[in-house]
Amino acid sequence: MKKTAIWAVAMAISAVATAQQNPTAVKYSKLVSAEYTKEQLTIVASDEMEGRETGQPGAEKAAKYLADQYKKLGLLPANKGSYFLDVPLTQSMFKVNNFAINGTKLTFGKDFYGSGSAAAATVSADDIIFIGYGSEAELTADIKGKIVLLLNEAPPAKDGATAAPAAGGRRMMGNPNTRAVMAKGPALILAASPAVAQMAPRFASQKPRIALKKEGAPAAPTAATIAFSITTDVADQILKSTGKTYAQIKTAIDGGTPQSQTIKASVSAAYGSETKDIMAQDIVAVIPGNDKKLKEEVVVFSAHYDHEGLNTAPGAKDKVFNGADDDGSGTVGILAIARAFAQAQKDGKGPRRTVLFLGNVGEEKGLLGSEYYGEHPIYPMANTVADLNIDMIGRVGDDYKNNADSANYVFPIGSAMLSTELKAISDKANDTYTKLKLDYRYDDLNDPNRFYYRSDHYNFAKHGVPIIFWFNGTHPDYHGLGDEVSKINFPLLAKRAQHAFFVGWELANRDKRPVVDAKDAPKN
Repeated sequence: MKKTAIWAVAMAISAVATAQQNPTAVKYSKLVSAEYTKEQLTIVASDEMEGRETGQPGAEKAAKYLADQYKKLGLLPANKGSYFLDVPLTQSMFKVNNFAINGTKLTFGKDFYGSGSAAAATVSADDIIFIGYGSEAELTADIKGKIVLLLNEAPPAKDGATAAPAAGGRRMMGNPNTRAVMAKGPALILAASPAVAQMAPRFASQKPRIALKKEGAPAAPTAATIAFSITTDVADQILKSTGKTYAQIKTAIDGGTPQSQTIKASVSAAYGSETKDIMAQDIVAVIPGNDKKLKEEVVVFSAHYDHEGLNTAPGAKDKVFNGADDDGSGTVGILAIARAFAQAQKDGKGPRRTVLFLGNVGEEKGLLGSEYYGEHPIYPMANTVADLNIDMIGRVGDDYKNNADSANYVFPIGSAMLSTELKAISDKANDTYTKLKLDYRYDDLNDPNRFYYRSDHYNFAKHGVPIIFWFNGTHPDYHGLGDEVSKINFPLLAKRAQHAFFVGWELANRDKRPVVDAKDAPKN
C-alpha cells in the first residue's frame, strides 16, 4: 500500500473517531487537570493532615477540608443537609500492664509482644507446663487454666515429608499446632521463637484495632486465651531450673526425645483490651440528576481519603505517612471529576442521573466506610447504576517500571464481573477519548493478590452493583513513608481520572443502565 493511501485511511479513521466524541464531555473533561489535582493533593497529602488515619484528628481535618471543597464547587450535601455520613466504630487496644519472669519485669516490644482481644485478666503461676511443639503426643498434661511454654516454630518433617503447607501451598510459618493448643483452654501461652527478637520492635508502637460497631454486639471483649510471643532469651529464663537452654531442648525434641515437663518458674502477667466507641465520617456530596425519570438512579464515584497516620517509631525522622498515591490520588481524582460535573451543571449541561461522590473512611482498616455505606446507603442499592472506584492512580507501579507504556496505562479491575456491558462502555470511552493501555492482568477473581477484594468497590459489588476499580499497581512506597506528593505523576493521574470521568459521563446520561448479566456472582 502506498504511503498516500495509508495516510488517507488514517485520516478517515481519525475523522470517524473524532465524530464519535461528545464535544460537551470533552469540554468539561479538561477541568480534570494536572494543575488542579496537584493543587489539591499538595494539601490533602500534606504533613498537616497527619496521615489521615481513621479515628484520629488528621482524618477529621481531611474530611472537613474535602467537604468544604465539594461545597465550593457547588455540590449539594447528600445526607439530609450534611456532607457527612457518620460511621460508628469500635476501637480496641490490647495492652499488657505487667509481664514478669522470676521477678524480672519484661519490656513489650523488646522481650515479647502480644495482640488480640480479651477481657482484663491477671494470671500467675510457679509451675509452667512445657509442651514442646504442642503435638498430641507432647500434650501429656491437662493444660486448662495453666500457663504453657510452646516452641513457636514449624515442627521438623517426619519420614521425609515436608512441613504442613498453609492455604495456597505456601510453607507454614510458625507452629501449626497453636490453634489446637488454644482450644484446650490454657490461661496463657508463651510462644518462643528466634524470630521474635526481630519482630518485637514493630509492636513497640502498636496501634489500636478498629472495626465497625455492630448493632447488638457486646461492648467489651469476652475472655479468651492469649498468646505472648517471647524471645528465646526469655524462654531461657523460664527454662533455667531445667539446666537446659531453648536451643538445647529444641535439639533434643528434634532428635526424637520428648521434653514435655512441668518447670519451676515464676510467671505473672496482667493484660486486657481497652475498648471504646469512636465516630468517623464518610463524605457524601451529590449532583442531582436533571431527567425527571432517570434522576432516581445514581452513579457513584468513590475513593478512600484515609491512610496510615503518624509514624510513632522512636527516633523516626519522617513522622507522617502522607499517602499521596494511596489514596490521595483517587481522592483528588474524584474531586476533579466533581469539578467537571459541577461546571456542566452550572452551564445547564448537568447529568440526567444523579451523581454521588463518596469519600470513604476506614478503607485501610478493612473497607469499613464503604461497608457501612453498603449497609446504610443514602440511595438504594437497587437504584445504584455503578460504583466507579479510584484507589491509587498517581504513580507508575512495579509492573511498568522501565516499560514503554509506563506513562500511559492503568489496571481496570472488575468491570465485567457483574456487567459485561459496563466493560464495553469503559473500553469504548477509552478508545474514543483517553487511549490508555487498559491492562486487565489483575481482573481475575483468582488473582493471588486479591486486588478485586481489597478496595471499596467490593462493598458495592457484593450488593450486586456493577463496579470498576482503577489502580496503578503497587510500588516500593506502597504503605510506606515514601508515598509523597513529590513522586506523583500529575499528567498521568489526570489522564486516568479523565478516563473515569468519561465512563461516568456516559453512565450518567445514557438511556439505559448497564445490564447485570454475570453468570457467577463473585464471592469473598
